[in-house]
Amino acid sequence: MASAAAQPAALSAEQAKVVLAEVIQAFSAPENAVRMDEAGDNACNDMGKMLQFVLPVATQIQQEVIKAYGFSCDGEGVLKFARLVKSYEAQDPETASLSGKLKALFLPPMTLPPHGPAAGGGSVAAS
Repeated sequence: MASAAAQPAALSAEQAKVVLAEVIQAFSAPENAVRMDEAGDNACNDMGKMLQFVLPVATQIQQEVIKAYGFSCDGEGVLKFARLVKSYEAQDPETASLSGKLKALFLPPMTLPPHGPAAGGGSVAAS
């Protein structure tokens, strides 16, 4: 009875790829795409607001998929799934690629400040 739910899910690398692909596909479902768009609009590319609005929706979408594979239907289940995927990333480039695609769905791209010489030539003329 409760023992199946309490037992941590164990997926092979191949199974993890299948589940990752299903999670990515779930983000494409029309109702989930609308939910993510609304959350993204509310966040306005502000990292703090992304955590407040986008991350909970992304977590819910993942939970809906991974619960069928024995993960608990809460934040802890998503964290366990993420740790499992992370453990396979170094061994399998396809898993790493799928994981990157998943993260890109709900994490904003990190922009680095420009480096190198200033566009104006480095000197400022005062009149």
